[in-house]
Amino acid sequence: MEQVTDGPSGFTGVEGTSGWAQEIKRLARMRNATILAHNYQLPEIQDVADHVGDSLALSRIAAEASEDTIVFCGVHFMAETAKILSPGKTVLIPDQRAGCSLADSISADELRAWKAEFPNAVVVSYVNTTAAVKALTDICCTSSNAVDVVASIDPDREVLFLPDQFLGAHVKRVTGRENMHIWAGECHVHAGINGDELQDQARTHPDAELFVHPECGCATSALYLAGEGAFPAERVHILSTGGMIDAAKAATSNQVLVATEIGMLHQLRKAAPGIDFQAVNDRASCKYMKMITPAALLRCLVEGRDEVHVDPETAARGRGSVQRMIEIGNPGGGE
Repeated sequence: MEQVTDGPSGFTGVEGTSGWAQEIKRLARMRNATILAHNYQLPEIQDVADHVGDSLALSRIAAEASEDTIVFCGVHFMAETAKILSPGKTVLIPDQRAGCSLADSISADELRAWKAEFPNAVVVSYVNTTAAVKALTDICCTSSNAVDVVASIDPDREVLFLPDQFLGAHVKRVTGRENMHIWAGECHVHAGINGDELQDQARTHPDAELFVHPECGCATSALYLAGEGAFPAERVHILSTGGMIDAAKAATSNQVLVATEIGMLHQLRKAAPGIDFQAVNDRASCKYMKMITPAALLRCLVEGRDEVHVDPETAARGRGSVQRMIEIGNPGGGE
């Protein structure tokens, strides 16, 4: 552990070698821990994990796991969600500073004020929110079931949709719902993948399929390209991260352009090694996701750091909003 150093961008000083991976596995067994890694994590973190996926899928795995301890390699709201669904387990995150610009784009106080403006509205929150926001939410949603969740609500009831404006615009477009108010939040990484880049890539790769996450700033452009006939509509897919894995296995093109955080490429290439997956924007890297380094994971398992706590009352209320979503139907991919 003496080689682990702490800096402003996270813990460093350890490489993700085969020896490191063996030690991580040994320490996890010793702690009776299971390691979960989000699709946007560094490749070496994904490869050492027991399970890789999107945030909600991983939280459900955490709830069903036989191990006492969950090590969640992702950002903080994801570890909170795991704790909400597994209140009796110890949940660790390798670096508690790994935040999320989207989850931080609305606070519990801001949501309370918004609800006061629309007292009869139904609050729909994306799972990419803090535990405190989930506790004030009527129904949670994921990127793959957001349309179904909003469609399940009485058409005469107003809807407050938060926090992602691009996902909200996608849902409003698909449902045609007029009485839906959308919070102006965004993921800084996904928002940075813009329509001009997408159109340039589509023009230079005319035979490729296109996988676009609905949080992306270019999602509207993707549908516009398809609608205008500039890109075949059957090759444009608006997908959650979990949906991208399924689509990769079914893809018929030799090349796929991917509009989401670049960590996703690792799992896609493993799922369909014969396809050339290329990022629409190869700079779309989340600095918070990348704070979960080999050094951070080693420190976490050696020292039992950093434990995630959620107030029991907040957790109970947040759990209710997630369970109501699951009751509507298939909870789908987390994000």
